[in-house]
Amino acid sequence: MHGSRTTRCTRRGLAALVAAGAALAVWSTAAPASAGTGDPASTGGDTVGDAKVVCTSDRPGLAPTLSHDIAAALNGRQGTSALALYDRTSGTNCAFQAGTPFDSASVVKVTVLGALLRQTEEAHRALTSQEVKLTTDMITKSDNASTDALWHQIGRSGIQHFLDLAGMRNTVPGSGGAWGLTQITAADQLTLLQLLTAENGALDQESRDYALDLMQRVVPEQRWGVPAGAPASTTAHLKNGWLPRAEKGWRVHSVGTFDGSGTDYAMAVLSSGSDTMGYGVATVEAAAKVIHRDLAAAGDAR
Repeated sequence: MHGSRTTRCTRRGLAALVAAGAALAVWSTAAPASAGTGDPASTGGDTVGDAKVVCTSDRPGLAPTLSHDIAAALNGRQGTSALALYDRTSGTNCAFQAGTPFDSASVVKVTVLGALLRQTEEAHRALTSQEVKLTTDMITKSDNASTDALWHQIGRSGIQHFLDLAGMRNTVPGSGGAWGLTQITAADQLTLLQLLTAENGALDQESRDYALDLMQRVVPEQRWGVPAGAPASTTAHLKNGWLPRAEKGWRVHSVGTFDGSGTDYAMAVLSSGSDTMGYGVATVEAAAKVIHRDLAAAGDAR
């Protein structure tokens, strides 16, 4: 439908993680849970400042390991950070300040793409050649002019319609043309990633494949953030965002899904208050590295 090559993936459904502050609550946005029919096999909660990293897992010992290591990675870092994670293969969820709002910067471009794809589905049409070019440049190169054009084409009502269908209840579109000031949370970003990787009522298979294909083809110079430390056997589908402001310094965010060799997980790591972009990138990557390491070790131990 969408005029671009796609990579077909067979994915399992999962109950979505939505967390606010230090609490975990599970939503079923895509399909019934594929793992976990009772209490989780392990839980963990370590603190970063006054907030907790809360993890649950069906795999014994994984949740306390993750919560401890994520907390250690983020403790002492400048500014504010937030994180949300799911791993389908181990029935694992983690959240840290996942309901805290942040300026979106360019990670909102995945939401813009989702809203456009939803509009084409409802209109029963394919993307035009111009829309293919705009979406490709917006995601793979993070092109702002392309985003401006699509933001105005879709309109605020179109963006909000997609957010409502997606269950992204705490995402607030930026006013006017200020898409980079959309208010997002790590929990809502994780909900979006789940929609891209499992059957749901908001985006069909062809739309999901199209989005993931673009996120897999992000240009090399922008492949920092959540792919840091990922096993070579996994494929990363990601989008990053970075924005300096006079108040609270740099916003540096990274969201992505990972699959291949039996893996199936996603994470969203958001940050603000860094003095430099590089410092914000280092904060995001510190958390990502321990997550990849701990999930890989748990998989090896099966």
